[in-house]
Formats: sequence, C-alpha cells, structure tokens
Amino acid sequence: MRRSRDISASCDCITSPLRKADDTELDWVVVRETSEGEYAGLGGRNLSGRGPGGEVAVQSALFTEVGCERIMRFAFDLARTRAHKKVSSVTKSDAQQYGMVLRDDDFKRVAADHPDVETESVLVDAMSAKFVLHPEDLSVVVASNLNAGILSDLGSALAGSLGLAAGANLNPERRFPSMFEPVHGSAPDIAGQGLANPIGALGSAASMLDHLGLPDQAARLHKAIETTTAAGILTRDVGGTAATDDVTKALIDALNA
Repeated sequence: MRRSRDISASCDCITSPLRKADDTELDWVVVRETSEGEYAGLGGRNLSGRGPGGEVAVQSALFTEVGCERIMRFAFDLARTRAHKKVSSVTKSDAQQYGMVLRDDDFKRVAADHPDVETESVLVDAMSAKFVLHPEDLSVVVASNLNAGILSDLGSALAGSLGLAAGANLNPERRFPSMFEPVHGSAPDIAGQGLANPIGALGSAASMLDHLGLPDQAARLHKAIETTTAAGILTRDVGGTAATDDVTKALIDALNA
C-alpha cells in the first residue's frame, strides 16, 4: 500500500532556470496521496456501438475522509520537523465541488489539531504560479494524486532538472514495505546512452536510509551529492558534459574521501 510521495527540490551548485533561485533557497517537499484520488481507476468507456464520434468515457476520482486525513496528518508531522513549519493544501475546489471540497474540509479539521504549524489552502493553478513567483514561501505541499504529480515535476524543473528529484512511496505505519525511486521514473527513452542523471536515484537512496533509521549514512550521501555538483561534474540535463558513469564515479569517490 502506497500512501505518500515526497520530493525535496533543493540542490546546491545546480543552476536553476528560475532566476529567483539565484538568491532564494528552494526547499520544499510535495506530499502526494497515491492510494486513491484521480488515479483510482473508476469509470469506463461506453457506447462505442454508436459509431465514430459516439463513444463516451467517464473517469471518476475517489476521495475518502480516511485517506485525506491520513495524508494530511503525515504532511503536518513532516512540517513539524522542518525549519519553516508550514503546510500548503492544494485543491481545485472552485470547480470540483465534491471531492476537492471534502479535502478542504478535512484539511481544516486536521489543521485545528496543529496550531503550531502555519497553513494555507491554494487552488492548484494559483499554486503553479506560486512555485515560480514565490518559492521561498513554500515548505510542505500536500495535494491529491494528480495535482501533486504535476507539482512534483514543476518543482523538479525549477530546481534544475527532473533528474534531481528524489521520491519515496511511504507506508508511514511501516506495516508494508516502502519504495524509493527518482521522480522521473525509468526514462527508457535514454536507456544505455549515458545521459541519465543519477542524482535523483541517489537522493532516493538517502531517503531510504533515513526511513530505515540511518540518518548519518543519509547525510553522507547528501554531502557526496553536494561535493560532486560543486566540482562541476554534471550531466547534460543540468548544463554539464559528464556521462552517468562519470557522475556516479565522482559520487563514490566523494563517499570514500
């Protein structure tokens, strides 16, 4: 059972396409509900017998109070561990008046139990603009499966590349295994070409080490990433010329130094 997905869109020594990043630290986490929402697979395609142009497709999203509250409490707990203790809830409740309004109501209820954490509720289109215009105002962003997936990719691009973003599919209660993978996925279109950026995968490994109760080892891996990027050993997606193997070797050397 997968319950959340988060990324940290912050990596020193990488040039961000966002000019504001020159003097603003990008440090946010997107918490994504992956057990329900828009990807629940409810719906179908019907009436194809009407002939060309007559078919109808229905795609329904599923939101439950249990699922919404679970992911939001995880987001608040995470926010309490960060310097900027803030949770931003993202919905589209002005147009989706059932499921998204339920999420808004659940967020208000959970927020009342966390008076020490700053909160805001933002429509997804406005949040997309906020990622670009006011990234310094973000810390933990919690959203539905679809909206958080889009914002995760946007945040990764603003940090410099989708190849930088680490991901974790977590079971917070630890009743089931968690899965750690870069946000970009397997990138089959560039497989075997030496173009892939390994930083997202190694950042995911650091998240796994944290989850397993090994924070010192996770910190070593993060430090190796910073040392490598500071030395200018970068793949093409972030403006460098190094191949995947070159960056990987540099990271191993930094770990062994």
